[in-house]
Amino acid sequence: MMSTIVKAMAAHQASGVLEPFEYELPEISSEEVEIAIEHCGLCHSDLSMLNNEWGITSFPFVPGHEIVGKIVSLGNVAASKNLTIGQTVGVGWNASCCQHCESCINGQQQMCSNGQATIVGNHGGFANKIRVNWMWAIPIPENIDFAEVGPLLCGGITVFSPLLQHNILPTARVGVFGIGGLGHMALKFLKAWGVNLTAFTSSLDKTEELKAFGAQHVVSSVDTDALTKLQGTFDLLIITANVKLDWDSITALLANNGKLHFVGAILEPIPVNIFPLLLAKKSINASPTGSRAEIDTMLKFAAQHNITPQTEHFPLSKANEAMAHLHSGKAKYRIVLDMDL
Repeated sequence: MMSTIVKAMAAHQASGVLEPFEYELPEISSEEVEIAIEHCGLCHSDLSMLNNEWGITSFPFVPGHEIVGKIVSLGNVAASKNLTIGQTVGVGWNASCCQHCESCINGQQQMCSNGQATIVGNHGGFANKIRVNWMWAIPIPENIDFAEVGPLLCGGITVFSPLLQHNILPTARVGVFGIGGLGHMALKFLKAWGVNLTAFTSSLDKTEELKAFGAQHVVSSVDTDALTKLQGTFDLLIITANVKLDWDSITALLANNGKLHFVGAILEPIPVNIFPLLLAKKSINASPTGSRAEIDTMLKFAAQHNITPQTEHFPLSKANEAMAHLHSGKAKYRIVLDMDL
């Protein structure tokens, strides 16, 4: 096979402008899948990586890790993994894993110590093609809108995974703090899950919109009196926000055995008063995206319940406008870039 020339949008420095960029892929390796990209979600992690907020970005940098497209080439091993030319697949945060470390053997491939993230040390999905290990070329159910599914592959699994991790029952009482790109997907999943669902927001003017996403109750996240009335009632609280909150008031919301679960990338330390946690056997948890099995389960659940994120679309050639729209905080609620390179 011959090499492949990829057309992409890349930044050459931190916080730089995304510009047309080409690079060459060598002959495909045995375990690789080559995908012609049709749609790519824009995640806040792409913006953080563009600005090198985490200090791990390599330049030139091609963002994009919520990828949907069709398989155009398969390595000889990948061809034996129930993948076919022309099949629609997705790629999320992970591009490869070793399949032999302890995490991989235990079915937690997303935490592989030898794996590679799609946009860390690799060129991502703001491009017309990408190659990934066959494990992370994830078949998309045919009854999901392919143009809308991309954000589920990172943001969606990030909020879905805690439901599996904590064995959340439909009788549980669950709250979500921060109803943005992640939080609105959490509401949609939790509504279908059947729980008693509360959305905590600093913008009560969004109450009707949040109820349309599935919230049965909407509470101000900055109203101390409202939070006090709900102390000791929640089995799970999911924190999707990446801002400082009143953590003592929030942990007080948890019932006995309740879980406070972080999926937002909060960069500053969180003060914790241990004694109230200890007395009620409460716990604080966090998680990244999800395993390959969890992603497959999420996609089946989304297909069964007709769940897709609320999106706005931009052509990939206008990626800078899309980034600016995300940075402004005005996105409703996820952005998807459509291939036009």
